[in-house]
Amino acid sequence: MRISPRCGFAIMLLSACCLPAQAADWCEVPPARAAPFVPSVIGPLQAARDRPPQPLPTVHTEGTLPHQGMYDASMAAKRDLPLMRDAALAWRAGAGEAWLHFATRYLMAWVGVYRPSLDPIDETGFEALIDTYAIVGARLPPDEREQVRRYLHDWAWGYVGAIRHGQAAHGRADNWQSHRIKLATMMAVALHDDELFRTARSLFQAQIAANIAPDGETVDFRVRDALHYVVYDLQPLVQAALAAHSLGEDWYRWRAPGGASLAGALAWLAPYAAGEKTHEEFVHSQVKFDAMRARAGLKGFTGPFDPRAAAALYWLAAELDPSVQPLARKLGDAPPSFVRMCGQ
Repeated sequence: MRISPRCGFAIMLLSACCLPAQAADWCEVPPARAAPFVPSVIGPLQAARDRPPQPLPTVHTEGTLPHQGMYDASMAAKRDLPLMRDAALAWRAGAGEAWLHFATRYLMAWVGVYRPSLDPIDETGFEALIDTYAIVGARLPPDEREQVRRYLHDWAWGYVGAIRHGQAAHGRADNWQSHRIKLATMMAVALHDDELFRTARSLFQAQIAANIAPDGETVDFRVRDALHYVVYDLQPLVQAALAAHSLGEDWYRWRAPGGASLAGALAWLAPYAAGEKTHEEFVHSQVKFDAMRARAGLKGFTGPFDPRAAAALYWLAAELDPSVQPLARKLGDAPPSFVRMCGQ
């Protein structure tokens, strides 16, 4: 039976008082506070309600342009990921069991088919799969819950191994590393894995020291000459800090011995995000692929930096540092649905 958005919202309000307390340690926003935002996610969910999940055994977009290789198929398949998370959020906010079933159906389809590549650029969007498990995992049958736990455990330790190997080989400290650390940290917290979390903390701290200068400038800005990549580098680190915050740790303000911090990097970026400073993007990038994307006409790879590209970053950071909320509000009227409905 198809539930209209209006009807679904009414059911949600009626049931908000008696919701299961699932994933309280993951989402800091109480279900009753999340309930008014269900209409913001329900439209795309209704449109996809009868569409089966479309998992692929591998996805690949990193280093490719639209219509090359697996790019188009990968982008189409990865549209499942925010859908499963939005369904989990809608269920958590009281929109009904149908959205729990939707979320778990998509989650188990991807866990059963997708084989992690440990390419963090291809896989960064799988944060939504981790969120989904963290929200609905307690409602999975025991065998499926254990299947997902093993899957995420192996995936996370695969990233740890890749990071350690990379450090030994050439000490990579750019946005690749930030996305790896985000995924490993989120999996550690979602799995309640103390050893993995301690490892992720150590890797995060090493990345802050290697990636961010004492004045807040990042490695990616020096290499790519683009604020686009400053945002792309800092956002996963903020997401890792948010996951750690759910365990009572303040990674956002942690300072490396040399004085670098994630908070300092966002302060460095703030004048550009506020429009007080401008920057022509990628003019002196050392990466040839940036010029290829500019020639292909991809948005954001030529011309001045658009401050609105930093909106999601500052809305996420505002969960850790309320002082940046005015800037976040200037960049975007409302936070992303996941921030409004979960707080991470």
